[in-house]
Amino acid sequence: MAASQQTASPEQQYPIHWSVWHNNLRTLTSQLESKQYDLEEVDPRGRTPLHLAISMGHVECAKSLLRHGADANKENARYWTALHEATCTGDPELVQCVLQHRDYQRFMNRTDGIPALLKKIQEAPDFYVEMTWEFTSWVPLVSRMCPSDTYKVYKNGSMVRIDTTLLGFDNTKWERGSRSYVFKAEEACAKVLEIDHDAKVVYSETIKEITHSPNLDLLLPSSDQVSARLTAPVITTYINTEKIEFERVKAGVWGFRSDKVETVNGYECKVFNASNVQFITKTRTEHLTAQDKKQMKKNKTFNPLESMLGMAEKHSEKSPHAGAECIDINNPCSITAEEYFDSSVDLEDRDIGRPRETTTKVQKFKANLSLCHDYPLTLQEQVLPIIDLMAATSAHFRKLKEFITLQLPAGFPVKIEIPIYHILNAKITFGNIFSSDTPVPRVSVIKDTLQRENEDGVTVFETVVTSCAVDDTVFDVPTGYRVIGEGSHHEDRYMDQDDQLLQFAIQQSLSDTEPSTDQPGDLNFVEALQTFSKESHSPHPERRAVHLNRTMAEQDFETQLNMALQMSTQQANTRQPTQEELERREQEELEKILALSLVEK
Repeated sequence: MAASQQTASPEQQYPIHWSVWHNNLRTLTSQLESKQYDLEEVDPRGRTPLHLAISMGHVECAKSLLRHGADANKENARYWTALHEATCTGDPELVQCVLQHRDYQRFMNRTDGIPALLKKIQEAPDFYVEMTWEFTSWVPLVSRMCPSDTYKVYKNGSMVRIDTTLLGFDNTKWERGSRSYVFKAEEACAKVLEIDHDAKVVYSETIKEITHSPNLDLLLPSSDQVSARLTAPVITTYINTEKIEFERVKAGVWGFRSDKVETVNGYECKVFNASNVQFITKTRTEHLTAQDKKQMKKNKTFNPLESMLGMAEKHSEKSPHAGAECIDINNPCSITAEEYFDSSVDLEDRDIGRPRETTTKVQKFKANLSLCHDYPLTLQEQVLPIIDLMAATSAHFRKLKEFITLQLPAGFPVKIEIPIYHILNAKITFGNIFSSDTPVPRVSVIKDTLQRENEDGVTVFETVVTSCAVDDTVFDVPTGYRVIGEGSHHEDRYMDQDDQLLQFAIQQSLSDTEPSTDQPGDLNFVEALQTFSKESHSPHPERRAVHLNRTMAEQDFETQLNMALQMSTQQANTRQPTQEELERREQEELEKILALSLVEK
C-alpha cells in the first residue's frame, strides 16, 4: 500500500526527457518507434523533449525527435522556439537540421490546415463584412500618418474572398493597389488564388491531400541561411497575457457614473478596457562572436523617437555563469537530473544550456474593446476561421488572433484595439455587415419582417436585415486575367525570407540611441532589402521568394517605419550645428519623411 502511494520516479514520469537528459539515443529511438509517448509533453522547467535535447547539446537525440515528428515550431515556457534555442547553441549542424524540419512542418501544417478550415467555414452561415484596420501610435506625428485599410470579406459555402488595398512599402512610398485572396474548397483539395487586379494576374496554388511525404531534402537550408542566423541576434516578441484584466469603462460625472455604452456602426456595445497589456521583446546574443557584436554596434540606428520618449522599459541580464569557464557548457550549473525533474526544487537563477545573454524590452498598452451581445456574426464559427486563414501569412492577423483568443468578456468585438509592435497599435472595426449600410456588387441583402409591440402595446411590423446572399461569381477568376503558378511545386514558398527581414527590422528598432557611422561593409536596411529582392528572383528553388501573400505589408510596419526614420540620419553635415538647429532639423526631417512615406504611388 505504501509503495503504491510513492511518487513516481522522474524516469517513470518523463521517460522521453530522461533518455534525452542522459543522451541515451538507443533507448530514445526505441521509445519513439513504439509511439506510446507524447512528444510534446512539457517537463517541470517548461521544455519539451526537443527543447531539452537542444539545450543539452545532444544533437543526435534532437535529430531523432525531429525525424519522429517533434514540433519544431512550439515555444518553451520562456517563449523561445526550438530554432531560437538551436541558434543560441552556435552549432550550424543543429541549426540547419531544426530549420529544415521547421519549414517542412510549416508546409505540412498549411497543407492540412487550409482544407480543414474551409470545411469548418462551410458549416457556418454565409455573410459579408468589412474589417477596417486603423494603425495608431502613442508617438507624436506618427499616429496621424499611419496607414489604414479596409478588408472586405465574402463568404459563401466553403469559399472565402478577402479584398485589400494596402499592399506594402516600396522605396519611400506606401504601395497601394487592389488585391483579392480567394480560398476555395474543391474535391479532395483546396485552391488558393492571389488576384492582382492592377496587373490582371492571378497566382494560383492547389493544395491537395498529401498521400506521401514531400522530399525533405528540397527544404534543406543553404549554408548562407544558416550563417545569417548564427551571426544575428535571436529575437522573440509576445503579448504577456498573465496580468491582463478586463473592466467596464465608466461614463458620466462623479456621483452619476455608469457603465459606458457606445454605438458602433449601428450596434449598441459595452465598452471595456484591457489593462496591463504588455508587449515584450526579448533578444539573445550569447551565440554571437565578439566580431558579430562589434558589427551590431556599428549598425545601430539612431532613432529620434526613442530618444525623445523612451519607448520601452529595458532590462539586460546575463546568466550567473555567463563568461565563466565551465566543465560542461550545456550544464554550467552542474544541475543533476533529480534536481531538474523535481518541481519542488527551486533552481532560482540556475539552469541548463549555454549561459544566456538576454535583453528584454517591455512596452505597456491599454487596449479598448466594444462588445455587442446581439451582433449578427459569431466569433468562433464565422470570424475566427477567416482570421486563421489570413494568420498563416499575415503578421497583423496573427496578432489579432493572439488577442481575441484570450478569455474576452461575453459579446462580439465590434471594435477592438490591439498592440501590433511596441510602437504601433491597430484598431479593427467590423462594419457594413451583410452590405446593409452600403450596397456591395453581387451581394444581395436578405430582409425579414418582424412583429413586435411598441411602448403603447400596439403591434407593429419592422423590416430588418437578417443575412445576405453572396453570388458564386465573386470567387471566380476575372475574364482576361493571366493565371500563373498552376501545377507548380510550392515547397519553396515556405522558406523564411520573411523571418530574416523581420530579424533585421527588429534588430534596428531595438538599437540603442547612438548615431550610426557608415563603415565599409556595413549593410543598411535598403541594401538588405535589395539583397533579399535579388535572392527572390534567383533561379535556385531554395532561394526563391514567397509569391503568395508575401508583400512588405505582411512583414511588419515597424520595418517600414524604421526605414523612414533611418533615412533621416543618413545625410552627414560637416559643420557642427547648434542645439537649436539640431532640434529644428530633427523635427522638420521627421515630419517630411513620415509624410513622404505615406504618399500613394
